[in-house]
Amino acid sequence: MTSQDVTDQEPALLRRLLDIEEIKGLKARYFRTLDQKKWDEFGQVFARDAVLEVPEADMTVHGRDAIVASVSQALTGARTVHQGHMPEIELTGPGSARGTWAMFDYVEWPRPDSGDRVGLQGYGHYVEEYVREDGRWRISRSRLERLRVDPLGSAG
Repeated sequence: MTSQDVTDQEPALLRRLLDIEEIKGLKARYFRTLDQKKWDEFGQVFARDAVLEVPEADMTVHGRDAIVASVSQALTGARTVHQGHMPEIELTGPGSARGTWAMFDYVEWPRPDSGDRVGLQGYGHYVEEYVREDGRWRISRSRLERLRVDPLGSAG
């Protein structure tokens, strides 16, 4: 490959890198808005016809509004911490991509009657597809595949 070959490919390479960085930012917003319970912003990370799958809960939800309603209801009163690591992102077309993220989450629901902690720490992967919709990358399909779940024990 000559230096001219690299120069000729620079616009395409730059676009690819920018798209990958935008998808990383999208997933960062997913985790942040989920933990902050900013449900309007959380909804904007999803395509209108997105699908969310959580096999361990036997849950498949279709559509942005239904995803927000389902997740916000499930996490009412919960304290959460979600982290995504080591993204593997592949652009599959000019407006489509797929990715896999290693993940950790901590979910705790209060038990004011007993002082016990109820919840879990989970480890696994998000396996996702992305589309460019309205000029922005959005999650079109997200599947949470847990490898391990540790229930939370009593606080005292």
